[in-house]
Amino acid sequence: MSTDVIMPQMGESIFEGTITKWLKKPGDPVEKDEPLFEISTDKVDAEIPSPIAGVLSEIKFPEGATVQVNTVVAVLSDGGSSAAASNHPNELPEPDLPLQVPSGMRKAAQQQSAAPQAPSGIEIVMPQMGESIFEGTITKWLKKVGDPVQKDEPLFEISTDKVDAEIPSPVDGVLTEIKVAEGATVEVNTVVAVIGGSAVADGRAFGAKTIQATENATAPQAQLAPPQVAQVVRSSPLVRRIAKENKIDLAQVSGSGSNGRITKDDILGFLTAHPQGTAAPQARLAPPQVVQPKAAPSQHAALKDEVVPLTKMRGIIAQRMLESKRAIPHAHTVYKVDMTRIVRLRDRERAGFEQRYGFKLTYMPFIAAATVEALRKFPVLNASLVENSIQYHGNINLGVAVALEWGLIVPVIRASESRDFVGLARSINDLATRARSKKLLPDEVGGSTFTLTNPGVFGGEYGLPIINQPESAILAIGGLRKEPVVLTDDEGNDTIAIRSVQYFCLGFDHRLIDGADSGKFMTEFKANLENWNTAIG
Repeated sequence: MSTDVIMPQMGESIFEGTITKWLKKPGDPVEKDEPLFEISTDKVDAEIPSPIAGVLSEIKFPEGATVQVNTVVAVLSDGGSSAAASNHPNELPEPDLPLQVPSGMRKAAQQQSAAPQAPSGIEIVMPQMGESIFEGTITKWLKKVGDPVQKDEPLFEISTDKVDAEIPSPVDGVLTEIKVAEGATVEVNTVVAVIGGSAVADGRAFGAKTIQATENATAPQAQLAPPQVAQVVRSSPLVRRIAKENKIDLAQVSGSGSNGRITKDDILGFLTAHPQGTAAPQARLAPPQVVQPKAAPSQHAALKDEVVPLTKMRGIIAQRMLESKRAIPHAHTVYKVDMTRIVRLRDRERAGFEQRYGFKLTYMPFIAAATVEALRKFPVLNASLVENSIQYHGNINLGVAVALEWGLIVPVIRASESRDFVGLARSINDLATRARSKKLLPDEVGGSTFTLTNPGVFGGEYGLPIINQPESAILAIGGLRKEPVVLTDDEGNDTIAIRSVQYFCLGFDHRLIDGADSGKFMTEFKANLENWNTAIG
């Protein structure tokens, strides 16, 4: 009898782990609860114990491989299993393919038949995009049946309660079958497609097994020993993603974690210290300024009389906005802020900033930093109403709404109070870029305690925002424009000057926040911007 050993889930937001060291080799006896292998995740390094007493009969992934949780990484057998297996020559062991298993894959079962057959392919499943997500909607197939696909090339798009995402192909091959049509909603782990082709047939599939028939085999295949990784750089999946996006060789980065493991702070510190040639400029979060509308085309597309079902994301937005308006007595206050000092500072520093850090300097980091400082002084704006109690949050998790062509999403800068100006700017740029390219992770959406939204980017003076529950306040950013302003000097003399001004509208829950609270917060926020004296890196 055999027992599968799986990659454990080491926390609510952990979806994969890296095998850093095998403590046993195939054929070794192992006791129950004896350490079997070591793993590294975003949050912890850990030894994983054996679930039973027996013999390690198979290692499915080598040291250095990263696999998703609940993936079988090894097989244990009891004392008699090995001998029993040798007496059944027709039962062939599955070949090891010691590489990573990306999200959206599962191992296809090996089948047997009397006649030889060609491999039928790798099954692609609906991935689980978060612990509380149990289904997803396929919004678009990016390939059609018969198309060649390369490993990591986007294969289809999905929409869930938390994120819209592109799902990459886990292997090189050909899309041989689409099992679920666009618009269909299916449970996680449902097979949605099959990939075949030469890369699958010859065993180079990326961490998966082919569905392969064998012809009257007379002896068991020799088990393939997983190749050893020559140089293992210990890091989390998040660190590897940051390194890949910024073209950084992790061998150049010193790790401060356990056994030299590279942490998120290590890679971000390396980026700050080595901006030249390491951090490619990325798309930026659109600055809060007027965007001139494009000239109307000479010919308009014909209008259609049609009914289009709501997308998953639009349906969720509709539901939550309605719940917020029904449950929360909204109140709003609007303040005009003189942004001339910020505009001049940005114009003076933006070229050097981009050269040093590899991304553009926008107005949003200034607004975010001013918001965080105001929330420090008036934490009730960062609180939530829970039944008959006020929950004050220990961190300022700043949500920054990003407009997408297909809806709106609010990625979150967690513990924003612990970040300096450059850290805030980098996070805003990174999250906005990945939101628009459908690369956000589930734990990067949700859990915000205060939200910034930017209707001014489309040219509006200001907007009256709806609160993002369970938050108690939201700040809407108006358009940035020049206006004539009356200025009064210390002696009471008035002059008219052209200044850069911007309107900000605070929406707040009047059950929890009074007008005085909102006024104090906005006065502090306004002063932070008009009297800016913080270094920007």
